[in-house]
Amino acid sequence: MKSGSAWAPLRHPSFRLLWIATVVSNIGAWMQSAAAGWLMTDLDPSPLTVSLVQVAASLPMFLFALPAGALADIVDRRRLLIVVETATTVVAAIFAGLVTLNAITPGLLIAFTFLLGAGTALVSPAWQAVVPQLVPREDLAPAIAANSAGFNVSRAVGPALGGVITAAAGIATPFWINAISNLGIIGALLRWRSSAASARHLPPERFTNAMLAGARHARHNPHLRATLFRAVGFFLFASAYWALLPLVARGRIAAGPEVYGVLLGAIGAGAVGGAFFLPRLKVRFGADRLATGGAMGTAVVLLLFAIARDVATGLAASLIAGASWIAVLSSLNVSAQIASGLSWPIPSTVSGRGVAKDT
Repeated sequence: MKSGSAWAPLRHPSFRLLWIATVVSNIGAWMQSAAAGWLMTDLDPSPLTVSLVQVAASLPMFLFALPAGALADIVDRRRLLIVVETATTVVAAIFAGLVTLNAITPGLLIAFTFLLGAGTALVSPAWQAVVPQLVPREDLAPAIAANSAGFNVSRAVGPALGGVITAAAGIATPFWINAISNLGIIGALLRWRSSAASARHLPPERFTNAMLAGARHARHNPHLRATLFRAVGFFLFASAYWALLPLVARGRIAAGPEVYGVLLGAIGAGAVGGAFFLPRLKVRFGADRLATGGAMGTAVVLLLFAIARDVATGLAASLIAGASWIAVLSSLNVSAQIASGLSWPIPSTVSGRGVAKDT
């Protein structure tokens, strides 16, 4: 495999091991996420309560992204990942146990979903920041692309598997699979040893100072501020179909968990397909027009889900949703990276906060 090629990062054992473990863990997480949304329609089918599952899953990223970025810059990232992933595995196992014993309530489901989301939020900047420690500089771009591809593939496969397994083996099974799948991540991290070349050469900052520095950068950077406003304007409304999709599948399409999983998986498949065409579309239309097209596509999606009474309409909406989501997300990420100066080399001691703004 040539350096810089799409497959080149996988020739590095540490990256390959962590990449495979992460994909497996992400599939388990998406299976559990689909099962949690469906379970809430059994416990309390009111739209507000069902939508709170998505809120609980997404809110930690908003609350903890910047603190997590600061933490990734002032502590050993490998140790941070091991500690948080271990804690997340324990929480996932307790969650699965409660579901198995039929002891779960709407409040507990929301609380455990929030805790799992908090675990993801706390490690996301660290995961992104360790990539340069896993591959040489010439393989960094394809390594980032490989991580993105792995995430999108898991998002396409996980929910569909979760729906099928829920229908075949019961609602608790995806929760246990999620807990078990995370063990691979812990094992891979324990085996990985970061190179001496990646060691820090500057004294660590204090946690509060590190957070304030990141906040000041966002506040006084007009381009980054504009990107953040656009992100809020899009995701605030685009997240509606994620939150209410269990009710669309169950109440309007009158389907079971397997169809709900397929609809979620179709969103992931749409994102994978959209990502494949993104480079050419960006060259032809530019990032601004691409983001505008994604926002318009999302408006069509919301209308389709509103009138959906059959699986075909739901699938069409899901595929368009995934492609539109990735078009906007990719454009906003590039905008945030350029505004943050991440298109140029930056010290590893601040890279956690740099990527935290993009999460």
